[in-house]
Amino acid sequence: MNIYYITFGCKVNLYETENMKQRFSERGHSAVPSETEADAFLINSCTVTEGSDKKLKKEIRRLKRSYPEAVIILTGCFPQAFADKAAELYEADIVAGTKDRADLPDLLSRFLADRQRIVNVRSYQRNEAFESMANTGYDNNTRAFVKIQDGCNMFCSYCIIPYSRGGFRSKPLGDIVSEVTALAAAGYREVVLTGINLSFYGVDFSLRLADAVEAVCGVEGIERVRLGSIEPEVISAEDVKRFAVQKKLCPQFHLSLQSGCDKTLKAMNRRYSSADYENIVNLLRTNFENCSVTTDIMVGFPGETDEDFSTSLKFAEKIGFAKAHIFQYSRRKGTPAAEMEGQVPEAVKRSRAAKMAEAMEKRREAFLQSQVGTVAPVLFEREKSDGFPHGYTPNYTQVKISKKNHNISLRNRIFYVKIIGLDKDRCLGEILYEGE
Repeated sequence: MNIYYITFGCKVNLYETENMKQRFSERGHSAVPSETEADAFLINSCTVTEGSDKKLKKEIRRLKRSYPEAVIILTGCFPQAFADKAAELYEADIVAGTKDRADLPDLLSRFLADRQRIVNVRSYQRNEAFESMANTGYDNNTRAFVKIQDGCNMFCSYCIIPYSRGGFRSKPLGDIVSEVTALAAAGYREVVLTGINLSFYGVDFSLRLADAVEAVCGVEGIERVRLGSIEPEVISAEDVKRFAVQKKLCPQFHLSLQSGCDKTLKAMNRRYSSADYENIVNLLRTNFENCSVTTDIMVGFPGETDEDFSTSLKFAEKIGFAKAHIFQYSRRKGTPAAEMEGQVPEAVKRSRAAKMAEAMEKRREAFLQSQVGTVAPVLFEREKSDGFPHGYTPNYTQVKISKKNHNISLRNRIFYVKIIGLDKDRCLGEILYEGE
């Protein structure tokens, strides 16, 4: 069958969708680039907010109206967290969760044999093993994502993810090295290590995230290693020292903050204080030259007063993030925060989000300005729609250059570039010479 793949959510979901493509391809099914070519749709869902659930349901219903004869496969976090609700989405012919992705081709074969609807969502058990997955490549990407961790045991008061992903589990080091070695052989020069709660990699093996970083940095042919989003509560000074020794590890860290107010952090059931967070940022900046720190910040959490918001805003300004994703608290049924008193009105959330975004944009501009005059190696990607080649420095500053005098493809090549100015949310540069 021709299958069109749709992914909602995070980089882990993108990784898993790519793996499902490979599994279906091995069974003779083809991935198609356009939904009009599809005999079947596979939708890998997210359920972080109720808004994401609404988008998912709208998309499934649209597909069934537009392509009534096509098979619709729904998998991912939404069915796993809300199996009963997912079972009621009758437009989906096959419903599965986040477990046993290898079974999906068999479920499709079963459905095609008798056209009987299948709902197959299995619950997580204690001490689950990491589901074996290894990807060989990514369409049109110059960097490869490698999922090395799954699940979360932290139960932040606003988060449904532990219910959709199960507990902590990690990919064995040998499997990580094998996957990354194959990606290097396929021509990838940069890999991004991802997970649901990446900082807890190895907790089930008595290992640390630093062990995975060291193993991947040791793979010949890989020139850059990045970390996906990390949580601050278990990153130690010793971890940072071990990271800093690895010259392939990029000096860019997405360190989730959520709030700069200790009262709010406690209500969120986050396991660190603002002082703890600041200490980790200082450690990173001390150990990594020209380090960028990016983050996520939530506004409007239940019980957040104007004073609490002001505290969070001042802390975020103090840290000086290279970039911050600002989002409003979304009431999530099934979590403790949904039942908390002091739910913040939507208008107040919007106002706070706008103020935080404005302040963080100023810090973003200051960071980009600090890059002007520096020279950095840029790994180039495909051209933007404006015709300018673009790529990223090790600290994930996006740089574009004039196409003039560069008629050859720069894609997947590293050039040293001098940053000469700014262009909105990215920098302008001129090529000096090609890297080794």
